[in-house]
Amino acid sequence: MPKFYGKITGWGAYAPPRIITNHELEATLDTSHEWIVQRTGIHQRHVAGPDETTSTMAVKASWSALAKANLPATDLDLILIATSSPDYFTPPVSSMVQAALGAHNTPAMTIVTGCTGFVYALVTAEQFIATGAYRNILVVGVELLSRFVNWEDRSTSVLFGDAAGAVVVQATEQVCGVQGYQLGSDGSGYQHIIMPSGGSARPFGADVLHEGSHYLQMNGREVFKFATRIFAPASAKALAMAGKTMADIDWIIPHQANLRIIQAAAKDMGTPMERFIVNIERYANTSAASIPLALAENLDNGRIQPTDTLLLVSFGAGMTWAAAVVQLQPKAS
Repeated sequence: MPKFYGKITGWGAYAPPRIITNHELEATLDTSHEWIVQRTGIHQRHVAGPDETTSTMAVKASWSALAKANLPATDLDLILIATSSPDYFTPPVSSMVQAALGAHNTPAMTIVTGCTGFVYALVTAEQFIATGAYRNILVVGVELLSRFVNWEDRSTSVLFGDAAGAVVVQATEQVCGVQGYQLGSDGSGYQHIIMPSGGSARPFGADVLHEGSHYLQMNGREVFKFATRIFAPASAKALAMAGKTMADIDWIIPHQANLRIIQAAAKDMGTPMERFIVNIERYANTSAASIPLALAENLDNGRIQPTDTLLLVSFGAGMTWAAAVVQLQPKAS
């Protein structure tokens, strides 16, 4: 039986046209452009318009990816949507995206692992390809977090933006795709990134609305410590599984959560910042969308070549982490 690999043949991204700068936030929050940049590296963020939803953003990124892959949606075998901000608690947003694309009866599922969702979904897609179960898979990372943060709270509202990124993964017998990975979870720290109310533990009600516990809350200090601690070990394990070293990696695409986290990871790994793809200054933290957004943007501008070997590293709610060594397409023989 032949061995199959997941070739990334298409990619696309979408960010809402509305932009909120740090200077605009100065008018409503006890903050400043300089304060935000110093602590996060963020200058602005894209925010969804009133008629946009998680599913509509996912669909726009998906159409771009499908067009680049020259693949009709009806040929998809599986759709994987990574998000923590779906249109509705139920039905799953993956089914809504599947219907909007016209991918009739195609199985679709939502992966909810916070900011690590896209890497989790990409690794999952590779398994379906490797077993020969499916040949054409759409993987989307999408978040609309602007509706889940308290815009009067400077500790969270300045951090997040809305966006979507998508890739098409297709089976090939040529070596490429996810070559090594490391996935992990430590639920003992679940409370560090949390929406305390709105779920089954504490359903939404008047008391919840009054205290504002339906908004996203984050312990920034603990998240920073966790992210900087896990970045290098997760990367090392993914590289070991792939049989590669940092010398084999063309680009590192980290989750765009905080520029200081990325800088600390670079120092810890002994790797210059020039090898990291960073766009947090323009998009802020887009959670599950951050890695595919950076990937698609830099493939489109030519900075990343499809035959490059990449290290994708993410961390976030759960607490979860995910790293993957990926060569999008086979190298020319």
